[in-house]
Amino acid sequence: MTTMPRLQVALDTYDLPSALAPLSQVSNEVDVIECGTILVLAEGMDAVRAIRAVYPGKVILADVRIAEAGAKIARLCFEAGADLVSCVAGASLTTIDQVCKVAEEFGGEVQVELADEWYDADRARTWRELGVQHVIVKRSRDREAAGDLSWKPEDLGRVDELAEMGFTVTVTGGITPKDLPVFAEHPVGIVIAGRSIVAADDPRAAAQQLRSTLDEVWPR
Repeated sequence: MTTMPRLQVALDTYDLPSALAPLSQVSNEVDVIECGTILVLAEGMDAVRAIRAVYPGKVILADVRIAEAGAKIARLCFEAGADLVSCVAGASLTTIDQVCKVAEEFGGEVQVELADEWYDADRARTWRELGVQHVIVKRSRDREAAGDLSWKPEDLGRVDELAEMGFTVTVTGGITPKDLPVFAEHPVGIVIAGRSIVAADDPRAAAQQLRSTLDEVWPR
């Protein structure tokens, strides 16, 4: 039996107040708070520091998608209070190694975000050897824009394969409650919801619906 995934809210707003408003409504419903790429580009590390100050007990991801300058960027994130940092799949192994070394220094963790068209199992195994703990399998916005809202068998196979390597596998990409049953019996570690929570008329109700669906799909 697979265990129930954690729920992560992605805050990809253009300013900090627009992130904090929905977060204040859903913080008790989510396990991980993501300072999204857009938010970090708009507000810098102040976004991470502010959310850490308000939610000292929560796991925080700085979704900075590191491509190079790994040690410097990772250090900025961890010093600001992040627990996790993200890297792009195309980053060099040297960069990934630098990020992992800084993460170890701070007791943090590292995540690699896969692209739809970019996957190399051997390289993924090397990430794991270097110390990467998390990978993201995503349904990209480009795929959504093309009208393809499905999760394909190869997506689910990738989740299984990466979990077998020892990764915590995160799934993301416009996820709503109706998407979750497709992942039943698959070892998903974290489910990310951004727009379906943050842009909802009632963010708390949206987060609660996701949480209740997680309970149904992965009963304790």
